[in-house]
This record gives sequence, structure tokens and C-alpha cells, in this order.
Amino acid sequence: MPVISRFFGIVIALYWNDHAPAHFHAKYSGDEAVIDIDSGKLLNGSLPRRALIMIEEWRIVHRDELMKNWELACQRKPLHDVAPLE
Repeated sequence: MPVISRFFGIVIALYWNDHAPAHFHAKYSGDEAVIDIDSGKLLNGSLPRRALIMIEEWRIVHRDELMKNWELACQRKPLHDVAPLE
């Protein structure tokens, strides 16, 4: 699980050669959610509301970087770190 960002105890990762739609995994305090990169829709799992709000703010800012990383992950290439939410 390649970790691409960490902020406020939230860990964001992408899996190589994962299934569509383009998404990332977010872990926080023992919980995990799968979030669509394009829409921000929660695809699976759950996280506390406050964590989801921060992740959505971060996703909007870094959407293009996330999509580029998704493409790299599908090709099993090294991923780039994405700046944390500040």
C-alpha cells in the first residue's frame, strides 16, 4: 500500500493495479474509507465526519495530482508524494 500523504493522523494510499473507478484509500484511527478521486464520493467504508471533511478539502486541492498517481499506480510505477492538508 503506497502511502502518498499523511495529515492530522489521516493516511492516504493508492494500491497498484487497483480496480476502477479511480479512488484512494484513507485510514484514520483504525477506520478505513475508499473515496472516488473525481467526485469525492465515499465508495466503501467509513470515517468520522471531521476526517471526511478534511479529506474532501484535501482531495479538491490535489485532484489532478491524485489522478496522475492513479495512472501511475495502474501501470505499477512509483507514485509521487502529495502535499498534506495544512
